Amino acid sequence: MSDLGFQPFDADNHYYESEDAFTRHVPKAMQSRCVQWAEINGHRHHLVGGKLARAVANPTWNPIAKPGAIADFLRGNPDKIDPSSLLKEREPLPDYYLHAEPRLKKLDEQGLEAMWLFPSLGVLYEELLKNDTEAVKALFHGFNRWLDEDWGCNYENRIFAAPYISLADVDFACSELEWALSRGARVVVMRPAAVHTPDEGVLSPAHAKFDPFWARVNEAGISVVIHAGDSGYTTHGYVRDGFSAAGLGGPMMPNIKHFNIERAAYDFLITLAYERLFERFPNLRIASIENGAEFLPDLFRKLRQSRDRLAVMKYYKEDPGLLFRNTSGSIRSGRMMSMRSKPTWARTASSSVPTGHISKACRSRSTMSRSSRNSMTQRKS
Repeated sequence: MSDLGFQPFDADNHYYESEDAFTRHVPKAMQSRCVQWAEINGHRHHLVGGKLARAVANPTWNPIAKPGAIADFLRGNPDKIDPSSLLKEREPLPDYYLHAEPRLKKLDEQGLEAMWLFPSLGVLYEELLKNDTEAVKALFHGFNRWLDEDWGCNYENRIFAAPYISLADVDFACSELEWALSRGARVVVMRPAAVHTPDEGVLSPAHAKFDPFWARVNEAGISVVIHAGDSGYTTHGYVRDGFSAAGLGGPMMPNIKHFNIERAAYDFLITLAYERLFERFPNLRIASIENGAEFLPDLFRKLRQSRDRLAVMKYYKEDPGLLFRNTSGSIRSGRMMSMRSKPTWARTASSSVPTGHISKACRSRSTMSRSSRNSMTQRKS
């Protein structure tokens, strides 16, 4: 990458969770409601909420498919290779998938300046527990402590691992955010989905109930990433629902479930704009990672329509499309700026370029009230 004239910042890097990632810091009394290991026909699997999780075929990750195994397939399969053969070549799980120091050496080998680091399984399990808020809280409180122990939320100011945030309980979300900030985190991650709450049903992430969280994000200077995961979307019978990696013979075959990831991100982002979250918290930066971007032209078209139709009512105080794309000119010639250079990125980011509208740093639920890739493309194989 030396010919670029700068060191790239990788905004979508991943780790593989260790075998105790979901248990090390989860109280034993809660583990049966969260994640447990089970052996079925000689293979180890996760039980999530007491049910077999089918998100990945082998949650131990060992052995693992080699880096870049499906890269050409995703680019159109120019060599016309049978997709069922792509993940057959495996290798023992390398240390740099599991630990920060060897990953830092890998960054140096690849000529990368720094990276955001995200879960592989961690973005899939909130959906499976969404009707048990206490289990969601216990699991991700423990998961985030494991993350900090094994990776660090900010390792050598180059590896920025993202704690996972659930809004299911806004006080919990604020507490986890405050902890993440205390650990030096520069980014947190959540799934693009409506929020299942224990007391008010399912709510938009821009609902005023969650303003204490967004207010703290607004003042903290931390990025909030919505990352592709299990957002609970349905195809209404066209395809069997559920996030599953049952082999390339299934997920790689054409079906409309492939659109769920973009649909979830589209719905999440346009809802933030429709419900004027960026007007209330103008310093937010939201990055959309691994969700695609083909929806963006239509998103801006719909925001223009909404602006024009509601102008007589003065619903929007500012143009929602301009708020969404506000950049301050910090994406220079397509270059991704390093977190260390403290850029002012655009308000929202899509795919791997964080052109996102994310933040200044719920001490007291902020100002509201005290109570209120590197090459790991095959990780879900």
